Amino acid sequence: MNPEHFRYEEADGVATIRLDRPERLNALTFDSYAELRDAFITLGERDSVRSVVLTGTGRGFCSGGDVKDIIGKLFDVPESELFAFTRMTCDLIQNMRELEKPIVASLNGVTCGAGAVMAAAADIRIAADTAKIAFLFTKVGLSGADMGAAWLLPRIVGHGIASELLMGGEFISAERAQAIGLYNEVVPADGLSEATEAWARRLADGPARGLAVTKRMLDAEASMSLPAAMQAEGWIQAECMKHPDYLEAYEAATEKRPPDFRRSAAAVDG
Repeated sequence: MNPEHFRYEEADGVATIRLDRPERLNALTFDSYAELRDAFITLGERDSVRSVVLTGTGRGFCSGGDVKDIIGKLFDVPESELFAFTRMTCDLIQNMRELEKPIVASLNGVTCGAGAVMAAAADIRIAADTAKIAFLFTKVGLSGADMGAAWLLPRIVGHGIASELLMGGEFISAERAQAIGLYNEVVPADGLSEATEAWARRLADGPARGLAVTKRMLDAEASMSLPAAMQAEGWIQAECMKHPDYLEAYEAATEKRPPDFRRSAAAVDG
């Protein structure tokens, strides 16, 4: 993991991806889109990673595609290249959702366009009280259904609010975003790092198998009938009951100690 277009750190099971173009509010380029797309595949293959933090440097989390480096260059390209680009942006979001490890979006500032969709694709969103957000695609003449936004948002905030955010394209405050369920937690800007680390560590210390299948089923059951969902949940829970994490939780409870899911994971790997 030696990225050229973002900073990467890994410590004690937590991987941190930090967008690092603060002078451009961490706007994305063709290359950074591709590198992020591939990074979320790589993270799935790294057994040392148990949770992921996605954040930005400076005043912004991510302001979307760079106006000069992307938008200005897409007007004169062949249709095939245009579709290849939009498909790549969708692949980034799909890879985030298919990564069976929890992702915490730490929203340190302005979050809009592609940045807003990446935030929505995370599992947990922790935001500074200054972190306004907008799905502003219609503001620039595009569809609000971009990079999976029309799939993700209704599942987070409901159809009505999703329609408002995607059709209106306006920025909303951190307070409003938390009130509608888009942000899980809002903290003072100087407390964001601490709050993010607490969530990332908590998830990294959790039962990796149980968290992985929970994420998988949250997405899968969105398109299932109730009988199909019950069948799937019955099967997956039975599988989890055969995993060492379940035994570790039981033994910890009987021994009156916190469970050590990292130890049970090491036993499986060993």
